[in-house]
This record gives sequence, C-alpha cells and structure tokens, in this order.
Amino acid sequence: MGELARTLVSLAGPDSVHGVIPAALVKREQAFDPASGGDVHKTIDEHIYGRTTVVRDMHTRKQMMAREVIEGGPGSGFVALSGGYGTLEELMEVTTWNQLGIHNKGVVLYNVQGYWNGLIQWVKTAVSSGFISKGNAGILAQADSAEDVVMCLKEYKNSQDRFDLEWEKDE
Repeated sequence: MGELARTLVSLAGPDSVHGVIPAALVKREQAFDPASGGDVHKTIDEHIYGRTTVVRDMHTRKQMMAREVIEGGPGSGFVALSGGYGTLEELMEVTTWNQLGIHNKGVVLYNVQGYWNGLIQWVKTAVSSGFISKGNAGILAQADSAEDVVMCLKEYKNSQDRFDLEWEKDE
C-alpha cells in the first residue's frame, strides 16, 4: 500500500491519499526512522505518503476506513486490488457487510491480469453448492481496467437477496 500511496501522491499530490495504518505496521510499511525515538507519527512524510492516520490496531483501521467509504457520496465504494491475506480478509468483511445490509456501497474486484480469477471461481462454486444465493453472487463486481472500476462503482446495484436487517447506527 505504501507504493500505491507514493504513486498517487506523485501524480495528484498529498491531498489525494488518506492512509490509515496501525502503529505497529509503520515500522514495516513506511520509511521508519529509528532516530525518531519510537514516535511513528514523526516518521511519516506527508509529501511522500499523503495524509496518514496512525491508529492503535487493525480493528480501528478497518472501522475508520469503512466509515469513510460508507459516509462517502454517490459512486463511493470498496475496491480490492491484488493483495495478500489482509486484502482478502478486508474484502470478505465488506462483502459480508453488504450482504447483511450494514452498508450499501459497491464492492469491486480490480482483476488485474486475472489475479482474482480463483476467488471469482470460488463464488461460482459457492453459488452452485447453495452457500451463496445467485442474487448475492453479484455483490462482488468485477473490473478488468481502471475505467471499469469507475463504471462498476457508478453503476453498482445492490442485490435483491441482501438480508433486510436493522442495524444500530453509532450516534
């Protein structure tokens, strides 16, 4: 994610990026300066990484990121780029939240060079096995280009099979 942040900042400036990172990961993900006396807030250069919020833990990170997307305007949503365990875990969480009616934002797989083909096949298998309804298979939209990602977010339609549950809202 650091490389993505650096690239976006170089193209569009520091205001184009808002990263949220747990303090423990700063030492691994960003150019941590041991001379900072352990203060991770002093080591993140906004001109390189954009605006960065350092949080206590992964749960706080995910909550903050999800809240920003959920409170976003039309066309906002969640986009999964190629990644590892953490990317998959976060993707499945926001997908499940959509199914449960916790949010109504688009969830898009940016399938660069077929990276997500295995997951797309898994969804098809889960549908044919009865674990996911046919309607809910479309919770995960698929995009093969950046232009397709934007289109998927703009045109995203929630599944009619989503659960009609009432969730308490934080006040």
